Amino acid sequence: MTTMRKESKIKNLDDLRLEIARLKALTKEQEEYLSDQYRLFNDKLAAPAHFVKSLTSWIPGADLVKNLFAKGKNEEDWLSKSLRIGLPVVLNRFFLRKAGLLKRTLVTLLSQQAAGALNKDRVSTVINQVADFIRPKKQSKHVAQRKVDYGIPPDSETY
Repeated sequence: MTTMRKESKIKNLDDLRLEIARLKALTKEQEEYLSDQYRLFNDKLAAPAHFVKSLTSWIPGADLVKNLFAKGKNEEDWLSKSLRIGLPVVLNRFFLRKAGLLKRTLVTLLSQQAAGALNKDRVSTVINQVADFIRPKKQSKHVAQRKVDYGIPPDSETY
């Protein structure tokens, strides 16, 4: 059985230096090729994103949905922003079906103000307080500590 052995073309120190220089040039060439391919790939991905962005800029409500999850000037969290939108819709849809325009407008403004006061920290605090109220309290163990009796009274005249 014959074993395949690759013959090295490096025979002396000069051949080794030439091979190192060749490999460095090859790696530089490959790095440049890969960086060009990466830039081309990013450009290909950016084109549809630019198209969608320009398309959504023409839609009136798209900016509202986009800003719902983005940090705003007031640094509101996602819960406050979603409550500002969702609370008036729920109130008008389910509770104020036959109300007039003025009543719906007032409820919308008031509910948006109330939703602005809520944030996820306040909601989690309320939930924790309710959970602490519902959970059973741990029974404290009232174990009477007995004094150890050694048999000799402390005020005896034995000493």
